[in-house]
Amino acid sequence: MSFWPVAMAVVFLGLAAFIVSTYIATDKTQIIVLTVAAVIGGYMALNIGANDVANNMGPAVGGKVISVTTAVLIAAVFESAGALLAGGDVVNTISKGIITPDPSLSVGRFQALMLSALLAAALWINLATILNAPVSTTHSIVGGVLGAGIAASGFALVNWAMVASIAASWVISPLLGALIAAALLYAIKTLILNAPDHLKGARRWMPVIYALMACAFTAYMSTKGLKKIITLNGQEILTLSLLSAVIVFIAVKPWMNARINNIRNKKKDLNKLFDVPLIFGVALLSFAHGANDVANAIGPLAAIVSSFSGEVSSKATIPFWVLAVGAMGISLGLLLFGPRLIRTVGQKITRLTAARAYCVALSSAITVLIASSLGLPVSSTHIAIGAIFGVGFLREFLENPNKRKIRPGHKLNLTSKDAFASKSIVTKRRLVRRNFVYSIAAAWIITVPASASVAALIYTLLQLL
Repeated sequence: MSFWPVAMAVVFLGLAAFIVSTYIATDKTQIIVLTVAAVIGGYMALNIGANDVANNMGPAVGGKVISVTTAVLIAAVFESAGALLAGGDVVNTISKGIITPDPSLSVGRFQALMLSALLAAALWINLATILNAPVSTTHSIVGGVLGAGIAASGFALVNWAMVASIAASWVISPLLGALIAAALLYAIKTLILNAPDHLKGARRWMPVIYALMACAFTAYMSTKGLKKIITLNGQEILTLSLLSAVIVFIAVKPWMNARINNIRNKKKDLNKLFDVPLIFGVALLSFAHGANDVANAIGPLAAIVSSFSGEVSSKATIPFWVLAVGAMGISLGLLLFGPRLIRTVGQKITRLTAARAYCVALSSAITVLIASSLGLPVSSTHIAIGAIFGVGFLREFLENPNKRKIRPGHKLNLTSKDAFASKSIVTKRRLVRRNFVYSIAAAWIITVPASASVAALIYTLLQLL
């Protein structure tokens, strides 16, 4: 790892510590706790930017729609905007109801619990990033709170129903994302890319595809991205989403026809038609991610700030400086450490084009909407990665580029120089790298227990000091 990114991250954490200790803390008791909490919260935000944001931007980079540099800049702007403008003024400090505050838990022990959870989650995400594994930051902080909570007050503190639902999401999130992405890609292949007349199919269906994206993302932003600053009921969201679809369809149709007139009847050129909705899609996903996942970095920090009132609460008001630490940390982590994982997500799992990347982005929004309507807890990280796997495995199933049948009675000359080539007669080329399937799945499975174990250890050590 290069020296300068690490140095700049250290400078950011040092600056956060200086500002908090000089201008925020009001007495000696607050100075130490708040300074340490601000540094750990900033460290967590850096790791979220380095790891989690890649899931939104990776497909667009892999599809060669934007460069890594452009992806980082777009994500940094929209992540910060989402965190600062739509991050909300109240946060659930006991991450997604994983534990219930114990009335007998002192303020000091509560602060130690939150610090332990935050540091453990940050350390785990940092390790996952070094190992090139995209993991759920939400599950990481949930594991941290779970482990520290058990160490502080025992197993009775834990909401086991919520733990079970989170464990179920390990399976639900990637499968749902994979199925929806595969279904979208299959429809696009059938209607446009593999149609007898590609251009005719594009003229008919591309405006519909743009309208579908508008409808899905209007609903997505209404329920996820802007939910903390506007409140709409189901009927209002449905009406607004359908209206946006109609408007986009009418506006895009003549522009699309003009654009299609200037391209060749080839798949490579047709893929360029997906560039615009994909860029808008990943930008909105980044905005929503900043609005929602900034809480993973600042939730425990906000809880510690709130605890200085002498009360342990499951919700806390977020001071602006806390929100700023989260927003700046996520953006800086993305700028300094994000490109490596963006390349992994976008280029190394399976080969992506603009059309395939579009399916991944749209699948992420649709999957979250379906899961939210059913009350299912899902991970945006798991959805995006699952969608990439779904696209890759569909390609394997449909394309099978090297699969050929062997004639009955035909024998292969395995002693010749063609022995290696003969394997392609009976097997198909794998279009998804299996090593990433296994390593990412393993990282997902151990995220909660790993961060929980580290948090319990840190909390125990703090109590001995």
